Order: sequence, then structure tokens, then C-alpha cells
Amino acid sequence: MNREQLRQTFGEDAELYDRVRPTYPPALYDDIAELLGNPDRVRVLEIGPGTGQATRPMVERGWSVTALELSPDLAGMARRNLPEVEVIEADFDTWELPAATYDLVLSATAFHWLDPATRVERCAQLLRPGGMLAVVSTEHVLGGSVRLFEQLMDCYRRFMDDADTTGLQPADAIPQDSAEIDATGLFRPVEFRRYERDLTYSTAQYLDVLSSYSGHRALTTQRRDGLYGCISTLIDAEGGSITKRYLTQLSAAISLTDPLHPGSFTSENDRAGRAITRRLSGLT
Repeated sequence: MNREQLRQTFGEDAELYDRVRPTYPPALYDDIAELLGNPDRVRVLEIGPGTGQATRPMVERGWSVTALELSPDLAGMARRNLPEVEVIEADFDTWELPAATYDLVLSATAFHWLDPATRVERCAQLLRPGGMLAVVSTEHVLGGSVRLFEQLMDCYRRFMDDADTTGLQPADAIPQDSAEIDATGLFRPVEFRRYERDLTYSTAQYLDVLSSYSGHRALTTQRRDGLYGCISTLIDAEGGSITKRYLTQLSAAISLTDPLHPGSFTSENDRAGRAITRRLSGLT
């Protein structure tokens, strides 16, 4: 499958996605509020909410959320889960941007699906001066059932041709990369926050989680059945449960009140020139 086809797989089983996808650490929202200056009310645009895993905690804090979801099925379930949220079915890459009135543009485990050539600048265009872009990423890192995950790599070598079987990295090896946001000249320096946690699954629960991932959904039925059979055998041999360690990383950047020459970059030379301009202006 190509990238566009993979983007569409998440809506194939909205009920499963809603049931098995993990939520996000409460401390994440505390940090977002702090970085925003703890305002009484926050106007949010969320990109790629799925069925509302990251949305609900914002609603519970009294934040006003508009959510933009590509999949009609996921959007429909998000509306049922959170009727107070305005859910718009649209592709962010081509959506006609409204006025810049949002305090927060947030994308949780979905930003990597957006067009890297335009995504940061399009987000900046939605923010009021001093608003914040929050990109939340999720990584499976070293921890939990370490030996069992090492054994599972053999299953992936057998049944998934393009799987990364190099092994899990410790959380502190995951890079904190702000280059894409920095290059636009539209934001203050990026702030990073990190949260680690372990979640334990039964064999059946873990297979359901895997079935919510695009790469697993893209497998042929024969390969997926073989992969899941291999994984099941190994987990059952270890007592029928597996513990997965997640790293959630927040990359947050406040928009500048007077950005330098907002607009699209057209070449690496443009990027370099803008970086020099910012340094001379004392903004970096």
C-alpha cells in the first residue's frame, strides 16, 4: 500500500480503534496548559482525533475543541463519544483554512500522516499570535516484556517484509528534533516533555491493538494470520500476557507575534537563508 492508502486503513474498523487505542497521560494536558499560561478557556483545533482518545481530556478541562478527521467512520464515532465537539470530516492537507483564532493546534499520533512540505506553516496560519502548536508522538520503547519482544522480532522477519527488526531503543535514545518547526521562523524554540508508562495486555488484547495499526492492516490475510499465530504462541508460552512500554513525547511551540516573512519555503537555499536572517535578528 502507498502512503495515501495506509492513511485510510484506520477507518476500516472504527469500533476496534475506539476500543483498543490507548489514551494519553494526564500530565500531558497539565503541561500544555502550563505552556499556554493556564488560561481559563482554550480554543483548540485537533488534527486527526480518531475516535477521541486525546480529545476527551481536553473537553473535560472545559476547552472548546474542533476536530478535523479524515475518516468518516472515525469521525462518526468521535461525534457519538463526544457530542459537544464539532467534528469536521476533511483532509487537513487540502482543507480551506479558517481565520487564525485558535489558542492551540494539537495533533496526537497523527502529525506524521500530514504533508511535511506544508503541515507546520498551515498549522501556524490557524493560530492567534502567541498560540501554540502541540505535536504528540508515541513510540514503543525498551521496557516491559523485553525478552518476549526480542522473540517477537523473529515473527516479523518471517511474515512482514518491511518490518523494522533492529530491536527497541531506550526512551532516552528517541531524538528530540525541532528542525522542521525551527526552519519556518514562525515559532519560538520548541519545548519538549516526555512521559513513559507500561500497559499490559492479554494475548487477545495485544492482537487487537496490532490490528489497529496501518502496517498490520495492510498485510495479506495469509501473512497476518501467520504473524498473529506466531505472536500468540510466544505470548501464551509466557503466561498469556505482554507488557508494552510507551513513550509519549510532546513537542510544543508558541507562535511568534511578528514572524519573519511567513510563507512557503521553496528550496533548501531558502531554508538556509531564513535561518541566517533569524540568527542575525536574535530570534535563534
